[in-house]
Amino acid sequence: MKSFYILDTTLRDGEQSAGVAFSRKQKIAIACKLDELGVDIIEAGIPAMGKEEKEVLQDINSLNLNAEILAWNRMKIEDIDQSLDCGLKNVHISAPASDIQLKYKLKKDRRWLLAELSKVINYAIKKGCTVSVGAEDASRADINFLIQLYKIAQAEGASRVRYADTIGALDPITTYNNIQNIRKEIDLEIDFHGHNDFGMATANALSAFKAGAKYISCTINGLGERAGNTALEEIVMALKCIEGCESDFKVRGLKEISKVIEDSSGRKISVNKPIVGEGVFSHESGIHVDGMLKNPATYEFLSPEELGRERKFVIGKFSGVSSILHKYKELGVSITEEEANKVLRGIKSYCNKVEGVTS
Repeated sequence: MKSFYILDTTLRDGEQSAGVAFSRKQKIAIACKLDELGVDIIEAGIPAMGKEEKEVLQDINSLNLNAEILAWNRMKIEDIDQSLDCGLKNVHISAPASDIQLKYKLKKDRRWLLAELSKVINYAIKKGCTVSVGAEDASRADINFLIQLYKIAQAEGASRVRYADTIGALDPITTYNNIQNIRKEIDLEIDFHGHNDFGMATANALSAFKAGAKYISCTINGLGERAGNTALEEIVMALKCIEGCESDFKVRGLKEISKVIEDSSGRKISVNKPIVGEGVFSHESGIHVDGMLKNPATYEFLSPEELGRERKFVIGKFSGVSSILHKYKELGVSITEEEANKVLRGIKSYCNKVEGVTS
């Protein structure tokens, strides 16, 4: 058994970002890149969206990738039929679990939901499907009702359940406690699906893993509705570097696929975006650079080499003498410390006069 499993939903929840739409060619290329990385499950789309979506799903499914291809479905028998029509028997069934979703979206009660869920799972299982069941808005659902929902999924033959923090309302401690409580009550594997409305999606996903959720739903660059989802690159590296999880994930491909998603979605990432941002291995502070020239571990917990990246020392207002000496050495020029100090004074004077960014 692997210590964690990555379920990428860039092609489903990621594409649901307002104003984002991938072409058929882009979706196929992205699926191939995700597979090369070592993603375990690709949630590739929603068959019920129509003919074009189904054709893309058929194309992706026909690639015979190493990753499992998962189709997302509403809690409707007709959605299951649409998935089957694509040749997909690995299906996810999403069930609104919070009272606010039941009351205002479906205008139904808990009893109806449980009966309907049982019926749809049973139908999918009889059709030969492998079923995962997602509790939408689980973070606002009554925990006892949620456990009841999951127990029905287990009894009907589902192989995995999803805990979805649909509106990003969780914090890491609450996440840990909720997943731990659910873990005690059911035998199925748990998939955590986080949103980033308060900037805690990665932290929540890490807490969920520590509490027993081995499957993490995520997207490249954290692409997704509103503030996005748990970022694949962040949670994978956190699990590897902070938790010490063993993985054969091809982390050197993270920067490349990040750029593919950036270009395909039109959503530009920030310079300081963790793991894949252009500036995350750039250093200017004189104290930092001096320490790193002696040992990079003084100011880097995550090494750029592991990701196939390079560190960069930037000359600017906060540079020190060590930075100047190092930069001249790179240029093949030898200068004294006194000369370096003179250069540094000139740089600081320039930076104090110029507005904006200097380097």
